[in-house]
Amino acid sequence: MTWDEDLDAIGLLCPLPVLKARKRLMAMAQGAVLLMRADDPAAIIDVPHFCAEAGHTLIAQYSEGAELQFFIRKSDS
Repeated sequence: MTWDEDLDAIGLLCPLPVLKARKRLMAMAQGAVLLMRADDPAAIIDVPHFCAEAGHTLIAQYSEGAELQFFIRKSDS
């Protein structure tokens, strides 16, 4: 999968991964894809909830060991 921007949120705890994703997405073009990496177990709940609330599309999420990867497409709004 391809992405436009990468956000490393490894080592950050709730709510920082979502707050940093929100800030990064605000600066991105509509339709662009953000890859966010996190290792906070709460991110598996927080990121999908954030995407649903903000109108962004969670394209995919993967886990590799303790690392979680989220592919988020910025909404058109």
